[in-house]
Amino acid sequence: MVPDPKVVEQLVEIITHEVLAAMLERQEKEKTPEGGCCKYDCADSQCVHTCFDRTGQVVSAGAERLSSTIGVIPQDANLAKMIDHTLLKPDATQEQVAQLCFEARKYGFASVCVNPTWVPLCAKLLEGSPVKVCTVIGFPLGATAPEVKAFETQTAINQGATEIDMVINIGALKARDLDLVARDIRGVVQASHERGAIVKVIIEAILLNDEEKTIACLLSKEAGADFVKTSTGFASGGATVHDVELMRRVVGPEMGVKAAGGVRTYEDAENMIKAGATRIGASAGVKILQGPGKEPVPTAVAAPAAVKNY
Repeated sequence: MVPDPKVVEQLVEIITHEVLAAMLERQEKEKTPEGGCCKYDCADSQCVHTCFDRTGQVVSAGAERLSSTIGVIPQDANLAKMIDHTLLKPDATQEQVAQLCFEARKYGFASVCVNPTWVPLCAKLLEGSPVKVCTVIGFPLGATAPEVKAFETQTAINQGATEIDMVINIGALKARDLDLVARDIRGVVQASHERGAIVKVIIEAILLNDEEKTIACLLSKEAGADFVKTSTGFASGGATVHDVELMRRVVGPEMGVKAAGGVRTYEDAENMIKAGATRIGASAGVKILQGPGKEPVPTAVAAPAAVKNY
């Protein structure tokens, strides 16, 4: 029996991935803090190591050039349950947020994604529903201090949020201050996981080159995040198939990938899912569910065509 070439290729990549990680672990073993641990992962010609002390705080992080790629495109699932029904416009009103929650209940979306000020209202309106309350942290620039992001996360969860979408410190990543980026992510992850919430790390892919995207994803994975997410929707571009494919390849099959920003039609969502997305962030969720080539029905939160969709 001739083995499937795709299976063989995937096995080779898995083995290569593990060997490279083991090599890097040996090289960095002496830097491991007493009582702490270090994590290592490799993808797309990059290996990242992050060391934590005994309390889980990041003490060092860095990147090296090696090579390996691995990723699995997930199977399609019920589309509504893959969509975070989103309203992040700065001028959103209480009535629009209430309409967002009504639509989320009606169509069975995974969550509503709103600014932190609306978390208590959404938690109340969605009580008893399977729809989760998702909010954004350090949004949209990601330039607030790690301690501020951790506190903002704790407050949001105490008010009813169960999913946290945080923005990384983009400038620190581009300056290769990886210790700060890792500490930034880890603080939010710790604050979330202690309270049973999940974390999606927004890397703002449009502002990064592929090497930086890879490092951001590996740091997110090592910090224990649950998802990586393409975009805030507030930068100059949103999700692309290329970025989703790269992110899926980097984090492998065990993490989620959220495509957000500019996903406005069924075809957009379908393309993102085929590329490896397991969650879609969109303000046009109702339109997307109408299927291919359908005109949207009017909703209270739908933005005019000329207005940016967040």
